[in-house]
Amino acid sequence: MLTYYRRLFPFKSLYTWLNHGHTSTRKFTHREFAFTLPGDVYLRYHSFNSAEELKKQVLQFNPSRFEIGPIYSARPRDKKTVRGAEFYPMQRELVFDIDMTDYDPIRTCCSEANICKRCWAFISAAVRVLDAAIREEFGYSKLVWIYSGRRGIHLWISDKEAMELTDEQRKALVGWLTVVPGGKESSKRLNIHNSSGRLAPGLQSALDYLKTIFVELVLRNQDCFRTEEGYEKLLQCIPDSSVVSALREKWEDNPSRSSEKKWSDLSAYKSQRNVLHAMEDIIIQYTYPRIDAEVSKHRNHLLKAPFCVHPKTGRVCVPLDPESLLNFDPESVPTVGQLLQELDSIPRTDDQAKEFHSDWEKTSLKPYVDILDKHSSRIMEDVRTEKRKMDMSW
Repeated sequence: MLTYYRRLFPFKSLYTWLNHGHTSTRKFTHREFAFTLPGDVYLRYHSFNSAEELKKQVLQFNPSRFEIGPIYSARPRDKKTVRGAEFYPMQRELVFDIDMTDYDPIRTCCSEANICKRCWAFISAAVRVLDAAIREEFGYSKLVWIYSGRRGIHLWISDKEAMELTDEQRKALVGWLTVVPGGKESSKRLNIHNSSGRLAPGLQSALDYLKTIFVELVLRNQDCFRTEEGYEKLLQCIPDSSVVSALREKWEDNPSRSSEKKWSDLSAYKSQRNVLHAMEDIIIQYTYPRIDAEVSKHRNHLLKAPFCVHPKTGRVCVPLDPESLLNFDPESVPTVGQLLQELDSIPRTDDQAKEFHSDWEKTSLKPYVDILDKHSSRIMEDVRTEKRKMDMSW
């Protein structure tokens, strides 16, 4: 890990992204960093003036991971010398967390911390829906998605308006986006149509997309309704008891009937309005994003920094391109061991051996750092545009 931090971790890219510029501002100097050291030692309220200071501290601690928190009213490292009422979080990216374990009630290929390309398709669908909803319904545009290194994905939103949201506003926004509750509540029957049988425009837009992937993901890939346990969950979502009885009898007589055929059996009843609505509810229930709401509600929440390493898998937490997420394979993400092997294979001159600032450029980490750098460039361009507008107004 020490070699990884010293030679590969892109501290400058992380700094530029958080700071929204090349010259230090409060967005970085008043930002909280927390470190997890071996032995589960947890150190909070660290802050730094530059990327170089952050790197120096990381090399000294050699943490198993470190996390990023909010921008405070005072420098976090001065917390003990500031009056309590004068130390509070002022800004923080709006963040979301989608964890694969929330899909355990429906996925059939893996469970708990395990993940594969097949069940990653649930995450891909969630990203597509959530990304579109946030851009279209809230107007935010500075979104970056980060693979967590094991079984999930994080979203960081850096728009000025998003960063300034209060806890109450964040809670309301998350509540608006939460359709399928997490945990034990996720199997409860949904009832998302209004009294006239319509869906909210944003939900209708999501459904239009999710219909296109439901057959391949839920019926063919996961075969969610093949077993008795699986099809009983499906039957619980149907409000017409006569339809439920007829389908149950048919499926009990044909225990090996595939999920796709069972869905076809249900479709025979969709001329009934309540059954059609139930089928749409089922599509939403099995494919709509399952958000860990607690991560998003509070400005003072800390979240693992991009390019940290997951201690269980050794994989790096890397930024992803949402456009190519459907083809993303979690097992393709480089591990620390792989990256160090790549470094070892690079011939070095004496001059090169002295500088390690950009060694990531020579490894398979480069395309992921490029994603964050391009994202940061767009943020900085918007900051410059806003500054020019303010200058002109004077």
